[in-house]
Amino acid sequence: MKKAIEARPPSEDLIRLLSQFDLSVGELALALREMVLEEAPAAVERLVRVYALVFWYSLTGRMTDAFCQVVVYTKGVNLMFNRGAELEDPHAVLVGEGKIIRHIKVRRPEDLKNPHLRKFIRAALKHAKVIAREKELAGRTKPIARPSARRRPLK
Repeated sequence: MKKAIEARPPSEDLIRLLSQFDLSVGELALALREMVLEEAPAAVERLVRVYALVFWYSLTGRMTDAFCQVVVYTKGVNLMFNRGAELEDPHAVLVGEGKIIRHIKVRRPEDLKNPHLRKFIRAALKHAKVIAREKELAGRTKPIARPSARRRPLK
């Protein structure tokens, strides 16, 4: 049984940015945000406004380490997985044909009941932890020093 975790309220900036969208789209975005934070309560959340409003989540606070994003468009929201192509998807749920990124479209409140949303959030989070651990181990590994061709005399 999961331990109850206190919900993290959305920032004033997030509410202000979401107010530029239709109320139903904003509600979908907030529901997805809550879902991500329930599955990854330690995740760092960042907002960015580009071609869409994006809130991304990582374990380190670095965008390059983000495991998922909630991407808000005028007509709906996508739950994007930064390394979605690397996740197992036997039922072809994830959308996208690029080398790395995949997403799930959320257009109606009923879409939030899709069990694949949480399944892929958990899978992306687990994958991000594996990658972080690999980076950590790679950073600790130092090349073995080669002996010098010239030896110093012992004193």
